[in-house]
Amino acid sequence: MKAKNFEENFESGDEILQHLDLSKAKRPMQKQKRINVDIPEWMVDSLDREAGRVGVTRQSIIKVWLAERLEQSQSLERASS
Repeated sequence: MKAKNFEENFESGDEILQHLDLSKAKRPMQKQKRINVDIPEWMVDSLDREAGRVGVTRQSIIKVWLAERLEQSQSLERASS
């Protein structure tokens, strides 16, 4: 498919995924690195309760909260510069 046709399909809301090879697609800044963190049992229990309440996994709630905190810290750092 030519780029012009692809763009027209995209702009009109047509399905375009069938025209893409996603086998080697990567999300920028999303490279994973495994770490181990020792957390007190009460914190794990609280994380599990919150994750269940929101309907996500423990790992997901940890990632979201860490990302939010890091973004907040970066915003404060930029504001004070």
